[in-house]
Parts: sequence; C-alpha cells; structure tokens
Amino acid sequence: MKTPRHFLTLRDIDPQEFRHLIQRGQELKAMHAEGRTYLPLQQKVLAMVFEKSSTRTRVSFEAAMVQFGGSAIFLSPRDTQLGRGEPVADTARVLSRMVDAIMVRTFAHETLEEFAAHSQVPVINGLSDQYHPCQLLADMMTYFEHRGDIRGRTVAWVGDGNNMCHSYINAACLLDFQLRIAVPEGYEPAADLLAAAGERVQVVRDPQAAVADADLVVTDVWASMGQEEENNRRRQAFQEYQVDEVLMGTAAPDALFMHCLPAHRGEEVSAAVIDGPRSVVWDEAENRLHAQKALLEFLLAPALSGQPC
Repeated sequence: MKTPRHFLTLRDIDPQEFRHLIQRGQELKAMHAEGRTYLPLQQKVLAMVFEKSSTRTRVSFEAAMVQFGGSAIFLSPRDTQLGRGEPVADTARVLSRMVDAIMVRTFAHETLEEFAAHSQVPVINGLSDQYHPCQLLADMMTYFEHRGDIRGRTVAWVGDGNNMCHSYINAACLLDFQLRIAVPEGYEPAADLLAAAGERVQVVRDPQAAVADADLVVTDVWASMGQEEENNRRRQAFQEYQVDEVLMGTAAPDALFMHCLPAHRGEEVSAAVIDGPRSVVWDEAENRLHAQKALLEFLLAPALSGQPC
C-alpha cells in the first residue's frame, strides 16, 4: 500500500509545492467566481475531527468538499469514542478504512502525529497548539493576490509566539521572506524553530522595530484556546503589543494587515486597523476555502491539480 501524503506542518511541502498551492488556490477561486462546475472529488469523503471549536476551519473544509462533489463528516469528542477514551491510533485505523482523508483540529500536535502514523489516508492539520499550516496557505494566497510574490519582502509578527507564529517561521523559510517577531519576554516561539530559520527570522521586544517598513503586519489573539485561565496575565504582558494606527503608520506605505480571526478589537488590534483600508482579513478568511480546495486536490487528486513533479 502506498504511503499517504500528510499535511501536518508546512515542512511537509517544499517551496515549489507551496507556490503551486497558492497559484492553484487562485485558479480555483476564479473558477468558483465564474460559476464553473469542477468535481474532482466525487464519491470522496473527508472526516473532520474537532477537539477544538471552529468557524472558519469547519465551514471552509465542509464547503470545499461539497463544491468538489464530495462530502464531509463532522466528528467531535461528544459524538465519537474518542470522547470515551478510545486510543487515537485505533480511531485513525478505523476512520482511514472508511474515508479518503482526515482533517484533525486538536490541542496537542502529538495527536496529529499519532493519527498520521496509523492512518492509511492523508491527515491534515486543521490546527494544533504548535502549528496552523492551513491558515498560512490562505494568508500567503491573500498576499500574492494583493501584492504579488512575497519573496524578499518583510513580514512583522506582533504578539504571542504561538502556533500561527510557528507557521509563519516555516513560511518565511519556504517562501524566502524576512520575518520580524515582536514578542514579550517569556512568550517567544520555539527555540528549535528559530535556530533552524537562522537569519531568516529576527526576534525583538519593540513592536515598532518589528513593524518599521514591513510589507505585511500580522497578529493574533493574546490568549489562544486552552489558555483562557491566563487571560489576565497575558493581557498585562501584551499591553504594549496592540497593532493600532500609530504602529501601522510605521509600516511600508502599501503594507497589509492580517489576522486569522476571531479578533478581540481593543486588545491585540484596534478597530480602526482591522476594519480599516489596509486590512485584508475578510479576503484572508474567504481564502481558507480556496487554498484548502487546492490542498485537498493536491492530496487526493494530484493528477488533476497540475502539481509539480
């Protein structure tokens, strides 16, 4: 049996494949806007395993499968034996004999790795505490469609060194852009990722130093799912890290603003920025659908996707 191709982090694809997925996502978006019928995944089924709640991830993957002629099954711990203690490996073995791909949105990244180790079909990371690669597909597709190739550009990440920050580090290495990370002490991204990125990534304490002349400014909530009990401590630690109009004013004149959503206006970002003319968060959210369609095609119908050999 052929070993399935998984997508657990951006490191599971190479730079050429990343650019292919961005381009293919744009093509699929145009086809959808034109009303063209394209059904490459007829009779294909995606199992969607959710340990964390979701809006964009669930709707985008489910809509993608429907638009491609396939179907998706939503599974939560309340509805499956995972919630009653069935081992992840056993669930993966069973599901992968019944469906064509499995998307998992979970807490521990090790859960995804265990799913993949015991699955006969592709496993996709819909978000873990360590990485959010599907969001980076959408973010980069959004930048490309607004500003062209991101190679040689500067991206500023402002806030927590979380799963999104980790995926931006991976993206910087794959797509050849500079990443400046503004983060308070004690909230830095993983040291091994920083070491592997080398001079591609710079960590600073001052948000203005990170954002100065940047082409793209990105942030995320200060407390992610599972960190709610840390809200007060995190709010105090990050109070100088809000992306507001003053901070955006130090970026390049044509800089874009992105946020993976949901956003807390008045905390990590001001309403004037996220709802302002430099914000592309709604295009970014929509592009989850089209970028993930490109990913599903890439994994399940590679002969149709035109992917590089």
